[in-house]
Amino acid sequence: MARVHQLLEEHGRNGTLKFDLDRDVIEAAATYMAAEESEVGFLYSGWAQSALPHKRLADEAVWQVRTDHVSLVVQPGFRHTASGAPIPVGVPYGSRARLICLYLQSEALKTNSREVELGKSLHAWLRKLDISIGGKSMAAVRDQAERISRCQMSFQIKSGNRTGLVNQHILDTAVFVDDDDGAQGSLFVEKAKLSESFFEQLKKHPVPIEEIAIKSISNNSKAIDIYCWLAFRLHSLTSPTPVSWKALHGQFGASVARLDNFRMFFRPALDLALAVYPAANVEITDRGLTLKPSRPPVSPKVISLASRTPKA
Repeated sequence: MARVHQLLEEHGRNGTLKFDLDRDVIEAAATYMAAEESEVGFLYSGWAQSALPHKRLADEAVWQVRTDHVSLVVQPGFRHTASGAPIPVGVPYGSRARLICLYLQSEALKTNSREVELGKSLHAWLRKLDISIGGKSMAAVRDQAERISRCQMSFQIKSGNRTGLVNQHILDTAVFVDDDDGAQGSLFVEKAKLSESFFEQLKKHPVPIEEIAIKSISNNSKAIDIYCWLAFRLHSLTSPTPVSWKALHGQFGASVARLDNFRMFFRPALDLALAVYPAANVEITDRGLTLKPSRPPVSPKVISLASRTPKA
């Protein structure tokens, strides 16, 4: 347990705010610790080792992340037009894209069905995470859902001297409906169907996470990525494992050119991730991080209950 959790236990939220700690870290840890219970979410392990961009790219740009073990390539999809050439919609990015991908994977695994309802179901889930679904926020959700539905993603997983292409895309199909605001060309994704290959990989290699942890850091895409990575890595370790700044930069800093700038970018996001994973045992060193064996954020018993499949 980190210092912020100890202070919250001893002094409460208001008392802890008087200490020299980042307010966002205190708020995230307080929200997490105040929750009486939390539902379990799931994501494919490949996502815990790679990530989408944090900021918007040019609509025609291709995104790539390459680490020692995983390579992710995301190609933008295209929107058909009534006349003229199709137009690129851009690759998904930011915290909203991550939340939608997490929702798709969690619902598919919990229901054992590749077809996932978005629309009202997604709205209800976002409300549960305290995400506004009106105005600009709803427009952002709609935009990211369309980007996810149209883009092509591929993971390459390296094991020893062998490299395998795990899947070529996340979704097979999507159903679009006219958005309620009636704006010209405005569509919302009502249903989405995960590709069979991606769904099979998700079932074989799921990473359980706590929804309350995601809720507490839901506006910070960097912290979400780090939390998911720690949830994937820490519980499987048998001894302290160093991870260099160079390796961290390759996985989390694809949009940051200089290593020294990346270190400044990484530390606040790491602190937020650790605020919602009290059992994480991570040491920051001059050379990078030392990851130490830690309890998973979700116990195996809770995982078993959460992943029971009500659909055939």
